[in-house]
Amino acid sequence: MIRHLLEIDKENEYVLFFDHRVREKDVAKFSQPNVKIKFYPFSDYKKFLPGAYSEILGSATLTGEKLDVVHTTSPMSRIPVSYRGRTIVTVHDLAVYKLPNLFPNGHKTKAKAMLSLMISKADKVIAVSGSTKKDIEDIFSCPDGKTQIIYSGFDKRFSVQSSVARDRVLEKYGIGKNKYILFLGTLEAIKNIGRLFKAFKLFRENCEKNGKDCEYKLVMAGKDGWMASRYRKMASDLGISDHVIFTGYVVGDDMVPLFSQADFFVMPSLYEGFGTTVLEAFATGTPAIVSNVSSIPEIAGQAARLVDPVNVEEIAISMIELAGNEKIKQDLREKGRKQVEKFNWEKCARETLEVYRSACKKK
Repeated sequence: MIRHLLEIDKENEYVLFFDHRVREKDVAKFSQPNVKIKFYPFSDYKKFLPGAYSEILGSATLTGEKLDVVHTTSPMSRIPVSYRGRTIVTVHDLAVYKLPNLFPNGHKTKAKAMLSLMISKADKVIAVSGSTKKDIEDIFSCPDGKTQIIYSGFDKRFSVQSSVARDRVLEKYGIGKNKYILFLGTLEAIKNIGRLFKAFKLFRENCEKNGKDCEYKLVMAGKDGWMASRYRKMASDLGISDHVIFTGYVVGDDMVPLFSQADFFVMPSLYEGFGTTVLEAFATGTPAIVSNVSSIPEIAGQAARLVDPVNVEEIAISMIELAGNEKIKQDLREKGRKQVEKFNWEKCARETLEVYRSACKKK
């Protein structure tokens, strides 16, 4: 979003704040005449004095720049309470409020405090979907006009594929020549992995019942999240561990081959604030099965098979139907390529710039 903002707006000055852990080459790519790069002072010592750092040094740094508006792209990167200038915050989801039992207590408490503080403090709130906007307004009773929907974009590299990279990546993650169903995301409770495993078991049993050898693997691509260790045991207990591949964290350049070679993608999440991986599946021409909750139907439109995420049999039936019907998959591929065109970072940047201008007009 920042890169596209700098491409479309040569009139305003942008001050980008980093801490000292950011590599110089990552900062250098933003260098241009109307950009000023700033580092928070003593950021390496933040862990020793988080409150003092945020309130005293953080506020002083922002105030010293005499900014028209400050935009934090996540409530977890909070603006100091003592800062008195105009502020904007982008909120991606309110899962800790909607499904609090799926998060560890420490994370939940911190996230709720940050969200409440930043939303109440902000002059404008950007929601990444209509579903997230509704959640913000329902939970925090925001006044009319404070919250605006601006959809995120997706990385255009998902539209470019390489057969050389494809083969290398499939070998790297132990997939090889196997036909597979792809899940991509952090392995955590909100992703509904337990029910996905049960649905995959039913999917395999259906193959065997019909006298077929089930050639599919279930590829679980993503880093371990809270309580992730239990999922390997769950796969073993269900008798599917030989057919489930855990890849661990997937680097960005490997995701396109993983998507493009999958027979289909499945995301039975219990909640998503936006659901970028759905768009990534569409961009790579990968048919998708996704949940019919929160923002997901809004983002997927008619381009994916929608399922009730708490209904294991419904998830399994959709997997069976897609695996056995190339016509359904081709229809979803075509619809997906059209749907993904509705989301792009330039549009996001232009709409964000208008929010900046609107915030600056406030007294």
